[in-house]
Amino acid sequence: MESSKPCATAADLTLAYSPGVAEPVREIAHDPENAYRYTNKGNLVAVITDGTAILGLGNLGPLAAKPVMEGKAVLFKRFAGIDVFDIEVDAPSPAQFIETVVSIAPTFGGINLEDIAAPHCFEIEKALSARLDIPVFHDDQHGTAVIICAGLLNALEVQGKQLDQVKLVCLGAGAAGLASLELLTALGVKRDNILVVDSKGVIHAGRTDLNAYKQAFVQSTERRTLADAMRDADVFIGVSGPNLVTPAMLQSMAPNPVVFALANPDPEIRPELAHAARSDLIMATGRSDYPNQVNNVLGFPYIFRGALDARAKRITRPMLLAAVKAISALAKEPVPQSVLEAYQLASLAFGREYILPKPFDPRLIECVPPAVTAAAGGA
Repeated sequence: MESSKPCATAADLTLAYSPGVAEPVREIAHDPENAYRYTNKGNLVAVITDGTAILGLGNLGPLAAKPVMEGKAVLFKRFAGIDVFDIEVDAPSPAQFIETVVSIAPTFGGINLEDIAAPHCFEIEKALSARLDIPVFHDDQHGTAVIICAGLLNALEVQGKQLDQVKLVCLGAGAAGLASLELLTALGVKRDNILVVDSKGVIHAGRTDLNAYKQAFVQSTERRTLADAMRDADVFIGVSGPNLVTPAMLQSMAPNPVVFALANPDPEIRPELAHAARSDLIMATGRSDYPNQVNNVLGFPYIFRGALDARAKRITRPMLLAAVKAISALAKEPVPQSVLEAYQLASLAFGREYILPKPFDPRLIECVPPAVTAAAGGA
């Protein structure tokens, strides 16, 4: 935390606190919108969790989640100049978590939900979006979805395939998987061409153990296993766990497949195995030590920057789609020398090993927030 105003003299002190502070208090009491003028509310985001789904580590509780929330705060500040309070809530139920966030919401210009297990995360995000007049964003849903969609748009372009024609398999039916599929259908993927696989196999019409969110992707199919589902698929998206995909599964996919193995730190299949199995695939992971990292830092700082700049009351689908298209388009532009130097590369150009911008690309702040702001104005 650093003060944005000087406090070096007695006169400064009288303005910063008593008696000067009484004037903005009166103005805000008269018109709550003045909080955006006289305080940091409009540039302050809560990164908040209950610690029930920390990274790939699971339910370790709110205190164990604090390093992740603090790390997220650093990224907000570094990439978009947004201030953050990280807040770890010990709430035994979604209802108690919701009430806690509603109670503290006047402090903030936006809420970033993080590392909350499905399906409670859907309930929490929906309830908070309905009750609050500031944007509520669940990065494990919306952030991941935006980057997956941006990368997939470009990967399919390189592979010469159309969104409305591809057959897609998603392994993992939690927040990231289901939200990504919803956004992909908004972009043009046909719901009938999607097979979702959870820990019990393909989500099909004969199952009776499905929550409402999974039921949205039920298919009438005889396929039951992941191996069955991947046969002749054009796209695989993995948001599940390590080493669940075999080379034989990749070999059964359609020509020129796209494979997003995003489990962290160990993907569903390692790139070395994948490329050995198929020379015609495009591969992405969640890791920074391989090409085509699907990294949420390409999205959440800039989506929030655009939402805060627009004084948006919620994050809408048009705002998310605007972010998808801006990120996708940036990957096709010539790469600045500063990016090449940051990643110690001689060259980088749109293609099989460069379908998404790099996190340190300075143009992200120039192109994504204005696109989100414009979409917020039209929402």
